[in-house]
Amino acid sequence: MALPVVAIVGRPNVGKSSLLNSLAGRMISIVEPTAGVTRDRISALIELDGRYFELVDTGGYGIEDHDNLTKHVEQQISLAIDRCDLVLFMVDAREGVVTLDKEVAGLLRARGAELPVLLVANKADSPKHENLVGEFFQLGFGEPICVSAMHGRNRTELVERVLEELADHDTEAPSEVVMKLAVVGRRNAGKSTFINALAGEERVIVSEVAGTTRDAVDVRFERDGRTFIAIDTAGLRKKGKMSQESIEFYSYTRATRSVRRADVVLMFLDATAEISQVDKKLARYISDQYKPCIIVVNKWDLAKDRATTDAYVEYIEQLLPGLSFAPISFITANQSKNVQSLLDLTTEMFKQATTHVSTGKINRALEAITKERAPSARRKIGLPKIYYGTQVSIAPPSLLLFVNNPSAFDDNYQRFLINRLRETLPFSEVPIRVMLRNRREQNEDEKGD
Repeated sequence: MALPVVAIVGRPNVGKSSLLNSLAGRMISIVEPTAGVTRDRISALIELDGRYFELVDTGGYGIEDHDNLTKHVEQQISLAIDRCDLVLFMVDAREGVVTLDKEVAGLLRARGAELPVLLVANKADSPKHENLVGEFFQLGFGEPICVSAMHGRNRTELVERVLEELADHDTEAPSEVVMKLAVVGRRNAGKSTFINALAGEERVIVSEVAGTTRDAVDVRFERDGRTFIAIDTAGLRKKGKMSQESIEFYSYTRATRSVRRADVVLMFLDATAEISQVDKKLARYISDQYKPCIIVVNKWDLAKDRATTDAYVEYIEQLLPGLSFAPISFITANQSKNVQSLLDLTTEMFKQATTHVSTGKINRALEAITKERAPSARRKIGLPKIYYGTQVSIAPPSLLLFVNNPSAFDDNYQRFLINRLRETLPFSEVPIRVMLRNRREQNEDEKGD
């Protein structure tokens, strides 16, 4: 049975995103005084007193979006209301009832009495603000619950009311997520279209307007009885064009954080555009985080007449050498073409990244590699020697090699060693981390024990 869904609805700037972050106990939605920051449905899995539900933040109803996305935002609000089990109708305790509040109230009443609604008056930072909320009775949803989402005031009362409303719903722990996929790339590469193809619905707004997605949107979906999370991220552009306080700066920070928390990264390229400096920088960041990555060439239907897949693969390898190990997938997201095969490939990447190899197999591989090409002696340092190696962790696969002198192994030989280990061991398409340690240090550690 699906978890109950609680949707936060209201006009712009009443504190919907702040409430989501407060109940989730972490920063999920971007909180900005600028109206219209939230456009998509931002959801979070909430656990309260051992009970679970999905909490959904929506865009501000009635916002005049400067990118002409108002209808898209309101469609997302309508979808959230249609699919939820409880609405938290948020208003501003300090400003009182305004025209947009009445419009939201009318929208909710049109859904019928079967939809439970809790009226939440936010920004009631002190008891004196509670004296101002009498006029909200005219909205027709009873006495408002006065809270301060920013400061946590009356949070417990709100939580108790929410759980009361969900008493007849199954709020047991949801099925465990098997994998988190971060979908990253430049603006207009088709990331949101791909997310919607996975979810089987318009879960995030798709528009020709660059920069439509601002937050990192977690979308839970199921395939073959398994639960995944796909993280849709804001399209990236040159960091130098962003101010430290801009919405885009926060979006960039969320996108990079999404890479760090993902099990597999899907780096989207637009087949109709040239690989840019932004793409190169993103590829370096993914590589530096040792994340399994699939390079996804989207909109291939619009480019295949100009290039073959072999030619495009060669083009990628030349411009993104740091991801030479990453497989490349050609898809057309708006037709769901090759989407399932891409998802199957993510499972293989995850399997490689979480594989543990025996010490014996690693040392047989090291012996073969050093016979193929032994490390060269370095002046004043001497002849490098590898004694043995062992795997110390997974995700990424991390190998610890005991040697006579770590500084004797130059960068070129270390790159050769890593590449050959990846080819020899079952890590052919994922990054591996190789650490060199002086065997003398190990002996001293053992004596200390």
